[in-house]
Amino acid sequence: MEIHPPLEAGEDATLFTQPRAEVFVTVLWVCAAVFFVCRGLAVLVQVLLGHPPTLSELVVIAESMLVVPTVVASVLMLLLWSRLGWMKSSVYGLEFAATGRRGVHLPWTSIASVGLRNWGPFTELVVTPTDMAAVTELPGAGRHPRVLRRESGSAFVIDVGMMSPGPRTLLAELHRRIPSRV
Repeated sequence: MEIHPPLEAGEDATLFTQPRAEVFVTVLWVCAAVFFVCRGLAVLVQVLLGHPPTLSELVVIAESMLVVPTVVASVLMLLLWSRLGWMKSSVYGLEFAATGRRGVHLPWTSIASVGLRNWGPFTELVVTPTDMAAVTELPGAGRHPRVLRRESGSAFVIDVGMMSPGPRTLLAELHRRIPSRV
């Protein structure tokens, strides 16, 4: 199954992808942190109600702290395996897809502005087209592209926080292509 358009021979293009291992580790740590807090609160409530956990229950809790986040992260990665976000910058324009969404193609002349918002793994690229009629939705599986509706017009949102190369390199590439709109 094709996860992003291939680079063509001799094409002046840069491909940005989300490395699966990095996404897995991030999902694993988030699941572990959430499960740790929830499990800790459950044990605290149990103690406050006068039923402290026994030694065997503490062993089960410790085992579940190792197993549950790993299983949840693994199942999520199986669901997202071929649907992670990507972006391709070429002489033909900008092609991108957010995680679990269909791809979009925009010629450079149809891009009004691009910018980053948020930080770290939650960094998002916001691409504002000059006209939504210039947008070409690429065929493939997934939901419709993620569109941000705002007063200045509609914009596409792509999760780029964990893309490789990183968001700063991505913004430098876009600045190289459209210096007046970045």
